[in-house]
Amino acid sequence: MDNMITFCITVFTGFFAITNPISNMTVFLSLTQGADKKTKLDINRRANIIAFIIVTVFVLLGKFIFELFNISIPAFKITGGILIFFIGFDMLQSKQSNVKRINKVNVDENIAVSPLAIPILAGPGTIVTAMNFVSKVEMLQIILVIAIFGCMSLLTYYTFKLSDFIVRIVGNNVISVIGKIMGLIIAIIGTGMIIQGIKLSFDLIKN
Repeated sequence: MDNMITFCITVFTGFFAITNPISNMTVFLSLTQGADKKTKLDINRRANIIAFIIVTVFVLLGKFIFELFNISIPAFKITGGILIFFIGFDMLQSKQSNVKRINKVNVDENIAVSPLAIPILAGPGTIVTAMNFVSKVEMLQIILVIAIFGCMSLLTYYTFKLSDFIVRIVGNNVISVIGKIMGLIIAIIGTGMIIQGIKLSFDLIKN
């Protein structure tokens, strides 16, 4: 039971850090600037639903994808860890990660798909994190990962919905600090994945 609680906390922390609803809230505001309340809600809802579907597909088909492309778990963990580390490092340097870089977009509902759902909410970092959590677990843990990301999507939805109010109360400086803290957590998660991948590689060599 304790292991399951620890697993859930780890998954939630990982998703919270990588999806970073507080930091992405400012992106949502900039993309929907000038839109009416109904349009903002529609974009917000569609983006989170699409992101949830994308991550769920990768969580459920993760093992099949590994087998199809002959991807080893150690290689996946090391490569994914490097990717996640650099996303966190960019956030610490107050840079927008290359995998999330966006151009100015006209306000229409298509931005719910791209760039909001892909790659901001369900980008490579999120997908790698999700697949890492289910790379070697039982069905119960897979269901928990999907449920936790569902909660994360719901949290992101309400964060975006209240974005104008949150920015007005908290201020951009505090949001910037939170973004840096999330960047540190992401970098640590990436480092942990690299260490796990190297350890698994040596274990396979020994066996």
